[in-house]
Amino acid sequence: MTDAMPRDDRAPVRINTLNESSLHADLKAWYAQPGDGIEVPLGRYFIDVVRDDLLIEIQTRSFSSIRQKLEDLLQEHRVRLVYPIAQSKWILRVDAQGERLGRRRSPKRGRLIDVFGELVYLWRLYEFPGFELELLMTHQEEVRCLDGKGSWRRHGQSILDRRLLDVVARIALRSPSDLLQVLPEDLEDPFTNKSLASQLRASVRLTGRVTYCLYKLGILDRVGKVGNAHQYGVITSR
Repeated sequence: MTDAMPRDDRAPVRINTLNESSLHADLKAWYAQPGDGIEVPLGRYFIDVVRDDLLIEIQTRSFSSIRQKLEDLLQEHRVRLVYPIAQSKWILRVDAQGERLGRRRSPKRGRLIDVFGELVYLWRLYEFPGFELELLMTHQEEVRCLDGKGSWRRHGQSILDRRLLDVVARIALRSPSDLLQVLPEDLEDPFTNKSLASQLRASVRLTGRVTYCLYKLGILDRVGKVGNAHQYGVITSR
């Protein structure tokens, strides 16, 4: 796949009406190896990819919707949660018939820190020895329809589908200590959410989720306060 060109500039876009997005299906096809099982039934669940004794779940939406499934599976199995982050994204606009109206590159660039927007729902899964998280840094295409039904932030455009264009990197977060990759090398000591946000060029809300997860996992300690803001330090034993 390529990240530079649409799949076909002339053909109408097939509008995906299935529950599974094209991105999810594309990632399963990309991730699976010869001999893997695909959509394998296990109890009341279907598993995206089964590789020997490892269950692989690919999640392209909110982690909150998969939390119970993962907790159930981790009682008896090793589970790898795979999550794509759009390092770059192209927006393809279509009309109600799927005819292409235009394509542009989004100015937004996804980073490792973005996973904490979702990890805040699942940090407890690291308490299971069989849990691991893997990020896929990707190029994606998002298909939007000018139907007036979408968010005002998208000027009424509905998101019809997302597609995988390329996978450019894999980041393994198999243990809580691996999450330290998100912190800058020249991290202030101690630091607050506000100072961390400045260093990472991220929102205070997102860095608050970073510190919340790392604190709950015993990677950070609260070492003081500046006004009402907690100060954090990295626990060196980690």
